[in-house]
Amino acid sequence: MATLCRDCFAPNDDSTRRCTSCKSPRLARHDELTDLTMAHIDCDAFFAAIEKRDAPELRDKPVIIGGGRRGVVSTACYIARTYGVGSAMPMFKALKACPHAVVVRPQMEKYATAGRQVRDLMRDVTPLVEPVSIDEAFLDLSGTQRLHRMSAAETLMRLALRIEQEIGITVSVGLSHNKFLAKLASDLDKPRGFSIIGKAETLSRLAAMPVGKIWGVGKSMRGKLEADGITMIADLQTMDEHDLLVRYGQMGLRLARLSRGNDTRDVKPVRETKSISAETTFNEDIAAYDTLEGILWRLSDKVATRCKASDLAGHTIVLKLKTRDFKTRTRNLTLTDATQLADVIYRAGQKLLKPETDGTAYRLLGIGVAGLVTAGGTQIGDLLDPNAGKRARAERAVDKVREKYGKESIDKGRGITADKIKR
Repeated sequence: MATLCRDCFAPNDDSTRRCTSCKSPRLARHDELTDLTMAHIDCDAFFAAIEKRDAPELRDKPVIIGGGRRGVVSTACYIARTYGVGSAMPMFKALKACPHAVVVRPQMEKYATAGRQVRDLMRDVTPLVEPVSIDEAFLDLSGTQRLHRMSAAETLMRLALRIEQEIGITVSVGLSHNKFLAKLASDLDKPRGFSIIGKAETLSRLAAMPVGKIWGVGKSMRGKLEADGITMIADLQTMDEHDLLVRYGQMGLRLARLSRGNDTRDVKPVRETKSISAETTFNEDIAAYDTLEGILWRLSDKVATRCKASDLAGHTIVLKLKTRDFKTRTRNLTLTDATQLADVIYRAGQKLLKPETDGTAYRLLGIGVAGLVTAGGTQIGDLLDPNAGKRARAERAVDKVREKYGKESIDKGRGITADKIKR
């Protein structure tokens, strides 16, 4: 069995409990350790880790990133998690569970900078990096063994150490033969973990996991499955794919394939597209905030539609204004989580637009998203806004109606108002 020390990278005998070179107990052992090349890297309690890095006096204290008693938790450090605090938990519940926690307001510019630094280090080892969010990404290291003169596993160990030394945070690594399993593996031993799911053990490892571990199985779907007596992935592995399709539609096909560890998705770098935007030039210059705000919604909806079509989301909202004398103003706002939702884009645009409506007349207005990553799931919007989840679900419902009956079949009140303004 291949064995590598995660601290000094020395090969070891598979029977030793500590590294024979540096005496570290952090040994990675697996029959397929030197063969697997698909990885998922996830920063450990990212926002909290950045705050602890910058304020060492917080290192041994429970830290919650969030704010306001009506807001929700964005990130909780691992100490706070031992008290039952978790992401998206209402702040009043989090503080009741851990009243002595240190609460820090999110500082997204700082987190975005660190996230870019991590991605840059990832791209030093392979060009095939697919960001999933500000603090996680898939990496395909196939073909890099000859370049780096070492296995993908050793390359990842060295990368994790470099991130610790140069950026001051820790990461957990999942290594497997496809994206789904690599993501699962990265969650098995956090923080500072290095977990492996090999080809030969795929079915047995998955069989022991609950159905909720399958990507896309949320609370509602899990309830349907449990009502049908399906609680473990092992239950799905014994079922016919056609039967699952009939019972659960396209989700049934996903359940059948992922329960057996079948995932053919490639790692898709998104560096080529830097931003997605929409803008309009007015027939007459506009200075009134109310008028500009109505047009902003329609543009935000266009940007969101393009993001969803490309399965992309952006961390930064960019507002563009052009004055009557052709001078351009751009304003940026970095979000807690990447978004592709019109509501989130619009609300961020409002914050940027309001200070600029100082009597200046504009001939052009634009809104866009930058810092693009693969969407990778449903964003709920601003975690500090208790109503964000409701608006996000409403927007997804509108999307489904539009997909079925056409873009013009349904619109929100803001969009109708914007059309009247444009007319």
